[in-house]
Amino acid sequence: MKIVISGFYGLGNTGDEAILKSIVDNLRTELDNPDITVFSLSPDKTANEHRVKSFYRGWRHDNKEKVKALRKADLLISGGGGLLQDSYPTKFLFGPLPYYLLIVFLAKLCGAKVMFFSQGIGPVTSTWGKILMKVFANMADFVTVRDQYSKDYLHSLGVNRPESVVTADIVFAFQSKEEDVAYRTLPLTGDEKIVAVTVRPWFDHPDYIEKMAYVLDELIERRGVTPVFVPMEGKYDVPASQDVMAKMKHADKTMMLGSDFSPEEFLNFIRRSDLTFGLRLHALIFAALSNVPHLGLSYDKKVESFLQRSGMWDYSFRLGEIDQEKMLENALYLLDHKEDAQAVMAPNVAELRREALRNLDLLKEKFGGDQKL
Repeated sequence: MKIVISGFYGLGNTGDEAILKSIVDNLRTELDNPDITVFSLSPDKTANEHRVKSFYRGWRHDNKEKVKALRKADLLISGGGGLLQDSYPTKFLFGPLPYYLLIVFLAKLCGAKVMFFSQGIGPVTSTWGKILMKVFANMADFVTVRDQYSKDYLHSLGVNRPESVVTADIVFAFQSKEEDVAYRTLPLTGDEKIVAVTVRPWFDHPDYIEKMAYVLDELIERRGVTPVFVPMEGKYDVPASQDVMAKMKHADKTMMLGSDFSPEEFLNFIRRSDLTFGLRLHALIFAALSNVPHLGLSYDKKVESFLQRSGMWDYSFRLGEIDQEKMLENALYLLDHKEDAQAVMAPNVAELRREALRNLDLLKEKFGGDQKL
């Protein structure tokens, strides 16, 4: 089976690279020797890391190669992650949303089937973005989304032609081996109580920076924790982490992990933590996969939807609605009652993994796995 994968790949975002690894690894597990091509902004790097063919995903290079790949393809997988949104400006045919939808249109012109795969939908708020969704997203042959909110939102945009099924983020099917590459880069003894902290810039509610700093200081004083900032997208997360540290009394008792690790290496570091605290969705998913209690700060419906499904929403907050004393109380509870929290998470995460793997079952059911479509 010849498959082309289109997504936000090759830009150093750990969450998106984890999505790509999960898709590629599970396609190889579930299908008979699939022929995989990925559209990436760093095609050489993507090709080497995942042992796939890869072409430049933008319109400036490799256009003939992209068309050739789609003409040969049985299926275009668009996803996973939050591709179909216009948080970034959408003007006529420029911006991320038009790009992903035009790739869908091109695939259909080339005779390939199209599956939106494990996607989170929205927000799509611009008039032009809504028009593009109604015209081009309806060309998909089949859709899986990672939460019910995304399915409802898709229908509200008038995308009703393709069948859509709620599954889970494909990263819940992440295949990894335990190792300590990232952990060993820090001066840790093995006796620390680690709080993995994940921060990203978010300008709508900047007060979260001071509130996180306060909670981390209190956790250091009351429980002797070692906060370690985990920059999942280094060029953004390192400065945001430094902003939190600048507000702390005990910044000297914190550490910063490097930002050049693979998704597997980040996951294995988070596995060593006692609590994961912060904003990055896929860091929180890594915590859930590792049976680590997590306290999330939701900047987007996708984060809240995940936290509800993992069982940790009662301990978490929406940005703009943070009660710092309650957040401290919740963090202390999760640290002090780790086994109770794990008992809540375990069945939920097992179900999310089953739902993530269902993305592959549905792909095989709808498009076949071994024969030309």
